Amino acid sequence: MASLALSGSCLTNSHKTPQSTPRLPSFIRCNNLSESLKCKDNGKPITVGRDYNGQSAAAFPSFVTTANQFLDGISKSDTRLRIFSGTANPSLSQEIACYMGLELGKIKIKRFADGEIYVQLQESVRGCDVYLVQPTCPPANENLMELLIMIDACRRASAKYITAVIPYFGYARADRKTQGRESIAAKLVANLITEAGADRVLACDLHSGQSMGYFDIPVDHVHGQPVILDYLASKTIRTDDLVVVSPDVGGVARARAFAKKLSDAPLAIVDKRRHGHNVAEVMNLIGDVRGKVAVMVDDMIDTAGTIAKGAALLHQEGAREVYACSTHAVFSPPAIERLSSGLFQEVIITNTIPVAEKNYFPQLTILSVANLLGETIWRVHDDCSGGFEPYSSLGID
Repeated sequence: MASLALSGSCLTNSHKTPQSTPRLPSFIRCNNLSESLKCKDNGKPITVGRDYNGQSAAAFPSFVTTANQFLDGISKSDTRLRIFSGTANPSLSQEIACYMGLELGKIKIKRFADGEIYVQLQESVRGCDVYLVQPTCPPANENLMELLIMIDACRRASAKYITAVIPYFGYARADRKTQGRESIAAKLVANLITEAGADRVLACDLHSGQSMGYFDIPVDHVHGQPVILDYLASKTIRTDDLVVVSPDVGGVARARAFAKKLSDAPLAIVDKRRHGHNVAEVMNLIGDVRGKVAVMVDDMIDTAGTIAKGAALLHQEGAREVYACSTHAVFSPPAIERLSSGLFQEVIITNTIPVAEKNYFPQLTILSVANLLGETIWRVHDDCSGGFEPYSSLGID
């Protein structure tokens, strides 16, 4: 049997420490997996630098501490690079700063009694390359407005360059007109960010690639696939048993790219008919999943209606196990009930959106994209590309 090996070196942090597997050609293996930066066990945080038993463990991936690597040539004391965090996902911002060996910039953000947002930088950014980490996740309008005010504060404080780091770009689904008299909110939000004063945008797994064209400023679009692929490669799933499933026709290109990196695993497609927003009805399955381990791949899980109905269909068609993989965990009700109903062997997501502790369930696995975003920030800051090892798989242009 052909073995499955991932090309390049992926950057990943998981709340579950991957178990090492013996060198057997019939099982999925990974090449040069990075070590965990932050671990969680079903949502319960574990101290950075400690394993499940409280023993000392690596706090940074090995390539950060290995001599003669790319990062060794970068000055971590570069005072011209500043990272500030909004209130949407401060834990991810802290992980990014930790990976980069920097401290988060001091910023004051508060709400007035009427809900207005106040932002004040607590340190000088004159002439600095500033990165603002703020996903526009729920509450989307609050977090978007906060990002805009943060950008404005940096612009008025004479920052040289301002990059909006948006791990999850809200309003991305409103990227075209499917009916008459609809707005294209993704373009509107892009205009707002540009007019506020951002010089660049760094986004992770946009809902559709054409959203990059809505910005009149450069956009660095990175993918969370290496993080999820790295984790899947640590699991002992036989190559012949694996099939990648797209939950709808629109996600076929994403699923095909995912399957290609899993040793060209076969592809199946769920034919879905949608009768309204957040309402999906599964009609048919294209492909063979009988007796196989099905890996469903999507960019986000909102109410989980699409992926749950797709999983139910896969079980009806004879799938042995079903895994759900998604970059963005929006988790609008009743997503948790659907995902924890027993349809999925495991639900694998990333921390682009913070998951409330009340929403943890046993099948949930949270991977961190902090290394991915931190490495991208270094490359943007130093005007580098992602074209050489060990970072060629990051998808950075």
